[in-house]
Amino acid sequence: MSDTQLTVTLSGGDADDARAVVGALEGTFGPPQERPSDTDATVRMATFGGEGRGTGAGRADTRPLSEPVTVTVQGTPEAVRRASDALARSFTARDEGAAAGDQEQERQLLLES
Repeated sequence: MSDTQLTVTLSGGDADDARAVVGALEGTFGPPQERPSDTDATVRMATFGGEGRGTGAGRADTRPLSEPVTVTVQGTPEAVRRASDALARSFTARDEGAAAGDQEQERQLLLES
């Protein structure tokens, strides 16, 4: 598994909120391989992977979220750490817990503007 491979699951908020969260991660991971759907889904998903790397900076133009969004990031420990740091730079992030395996980690964050 590449150190940039990351799966992001979002619940709460709307499609614009999902785009804002994914946009905040693009500075660290580059463009996602899969973007969240624009439908009225209750859970949305994005994936980042391969060797794509962003600049490492958070996006300064991240729009405020319409409501709190629960985000679960899953991937290598390094990717999860980088994602958590990027989201904390763009939003108010509360750590809701983590689970670690041998090669993967999962962390849940509650994001607010």
